[in-house]
Amino acid sequence: MTVVKSARAIVDRGLEGDHRVEKTPGSGRQVTVISREFIDQTAHFLGRDDIDPTLLRRNLVVSGINLHALRHQRFDIGEVTLEANALCHPCSRMESALGRGGVAAMLGHGGLCCRVLRGGELRTGDEVRVLSEGTTADLFDA
Repeated sequence: MTVVKSARAIVDRGLEGDHRVEKTPGSGRQVTVISREFIDQTAHFLGRDDIDPTLLRRNLVVSGINLHALRHQRFDIGEVTLEANALCHPCSRMESALGRGGVAAMLGHGGLCCRVLRGGELRTGDEVRVLSEGTTADLFDA
């Protein structure tokens, strides 16, 4: 995992440089998103003060938004439009990354799998804007 301040999203592919760009074109798991709140909740369940987000292997970390409410929704982050189509369930790697109980701690807190509908640049600090019928409905901090 590499932490970057910006990334280019490619329509129906994912994030430039990510392994999924070549593996899963056209799939619903092109970009994965998790919230800081889900990370904090997982840390709490594991009795830890914090978790390094890179251990969770998600592409984007956002905050101040209920990710579960975004399921089956379209939203913008910066120039990019994503469609959240599924929950991102934890895999068995979380046991080795987080220790015993890692998978159980992340159940229901793994974030979302998204498809890239409109490509462009994503930058740290970009707003998350929920779209309704093609218009901006609400604003949240990314």
